[in-house]
Amino acid sequence: MKSSRTGIFANLVLAVTKCLAGLWGHSFALVADGLDSVADVVSGLVVYFGLKISVKPPDSDHPYGHGKAEPIAALIVGLFLVAAAVTIILESIHGIRTPRALPKPYTLVVLAGVLVIKEILFRYVGDVADNIGSVAVRGDAWHHRSDAITSACAFIGISIALLGGSAAADDWAALGAAIVILYNAMRQIRPAILELADRAPDPSLETRIREIARNVRNVIGLDKCFVRKMGFSFYVDLHIVVNGQLTVREGHRIAHKVEAEVLKGMPQIAEVLVHVEPEEELTSKVQSGVHGIT
Repeated sequence: MKSSRTGIFANLVLAVTKCLAGLWGHSFALVADGLDSVADVVSGLVVYFGLKISVKPPDSDHPYGHGKAEPIAALIVGLFLVAAAVTIILESIHGIRTPRALPKPYTLVVLAGVLVIKEILFRYVGDVADNIGSVAVRGDAWHHRSDAITSACAFIGISIALLGGSAAADDWAALGAAIVILYNAMRQIRPAILELADRAPDPSLETRIREIARNVRNVIGLDKCFVRKMGFSFYVDLHIVVNGQLTVREGHRIAHKVEAEVLKGMPQIAEVLVHVEPEEELTSKVQSGVHGIT
């Protein structure tokens, strides 16, 4: 949330600076870059409030917590980027067809400063996203990198326009920037949709869960293991196999031991639901050709 607040403030300052400099300096590429920063301000607010909601504890209406708010925020941000890109593309095409005044040289100075600031923000927010495993914050980081790329496109376009005396180069630069924004929007939308659809996370996570459970005393084998991501945490459904002659009380104790060991060894997991199966059931599944039993 701190990184989101930092990004919102920085984007707000940059959006105003770029839009004003672009309007006064006759550079639509710089205005387009400013509009991208405006979209980043809006998306930053969405991410901020999405994170604020996602960390709320479970309640009667949301027994699994509010973690889905985080990928929903990421999806909304991606759609904002698509809207910004389409707007810039349409205006760029109009500008290419319509003669404009040459951009002012000082717009290059503005863009050079933007490039430095945006690269710093990308690295800072990207590190935060890696530390907490957030698709929304990762998308926020890529918005900063996207802004840096669009600023670089604008810098090149304005330079060509000033050297060649053709204002259309500025609009072509804006068009190139819009394509970059659209690409980053797709990068943002896809993982958010996959997380909302409960796509299985990194297979190494399941492998580690199985390793821990298999080492618990009296666990003979493992059957199903389903993992899904909810916000910044993971929820696990695990089927363990024990001696069928054990009492219900003993099987229950083993299940709790497995749960405790997994939670202890993997802090990113919020809950483990353990289902106990007797050894005879394991033998029956093997004979019927059921896969996934270890």
